[in-house]
Amino acid sequence: MSLISTFAKAAAGTLLAASMMASTAIPAAAQEYTKDNPLKVALVLHGTLGDKSFFDDAAAGMKRAEAELPVTVKIIEAGYDRSKWQPALADATDSGYDVIIAGTFDMTGYIAELAPQYPDVKFIDFDDAPDFTKCDCKNVLGVQYTTSSAGYLAGYAAAKISKSGILGTIIGMEFPTVTDFKVGFDQGALAANDKVQILNAVAGTFNDPAKGKEIALAQINQGADIIFPIAGGTGIGSLQAVKDSPGKLAVGVDSDQAAIFASTDPAQADVIFTSVEKKVGQSLLLALKGTIDGTQVYGQRVLLGLKDGAVGISKNAQYEKLVPAEVRTEVDALEAKIIAGEITVNTDMK
Repeated sequence: MSLISTFAKAAAGTLLAASMMASTAIPAAAQEYTKDNPLKVALVLHGTLGDKSFFDDAAAGMKRAEAELPVTVKIIEAGYDRSKWQPALADATDSGYDVIIAGTFDMTGYIAELAPQYPDVKFIDFDDAPDFTKCDCKNVLGVQYTTSSAGYLAGYAAAKISKSGILGTIIGMEFPTVTDFKVGFDQGALAANDKVQILNAVAGTFNDPAKGKEIALAQINQGADIIFPIAGGTGIGSLQAVKDSPGKLAVGVDSDQAAIFASTDPAQADVIFTSVEKKVGQSLLLALKGTIDGTQVYGQRVLLGLKDGAVGISKNAQYEKLVPAEVRTEVDALEAKIIAGEITVNTDMK
């Protein structure tokens, strides 16, 4: 059952979480939450909103949660000064919230330290998970994603529409949650064209747009006509480089970045032919829904992928316009085969 179908059924009271129990995991204690007695949630970002990607998608999920569920949400932007991340998380944990949400490997250690000290507070660690064998984390839910399966589809389409046969990928840092996008992208591109050349660069940062632009321009100068930045805010600069280079295209990351840019920078949106989506906001919404009705299981790690509806590629107006119909048909067939287990996509997520 996919996250998407699960969410649709959640309105009728059915959730995927009950089927994902681990032997050491415990469900959330049922409690009556209403608009007058809402679930109090804090989303702690180790960065700021405006990345038009990862953090913005999480925040969008919180907006939907406030609209659809009896919850109140406080979004706390801790900024990019690493020394402020743990204090921000600790302050939120000590401020009376029922659920604390934070994400990625950067915050997992802090969550693992705080969770045993606050057993009545629930933590959702998105895009990472603590080692449940080494910490008393019964009140922590780790949500991770195998983005390689969606990356495969984007890579296949990119190789098919590339005129130069050269693609560029830009990674913020080399961690499994980041490199998993590229693993699938490379595999899909080579399945489409075994002679395709894939350039790669590691920026070493997720919040330096100028560096992202510089790297992308260097790859374009080497002949790349499609750039895939997997680099958060750094990637915004890479997308700008593509926009400024006539005839070049880009693959967005984490969210439907063409849709995000459409209203403020349509020229930028027009060159993003698809995005590899990690549906963070949607998965957080589902986790909160399960927390409210008492069915969401904590004390476990959940790994979600294409077959769960937790990742995918954007099939929007740009995709329809820039990817020929025959290629779109091939991508749809590949997607079905991946979901059916007929194609095994490599992954860095274990």
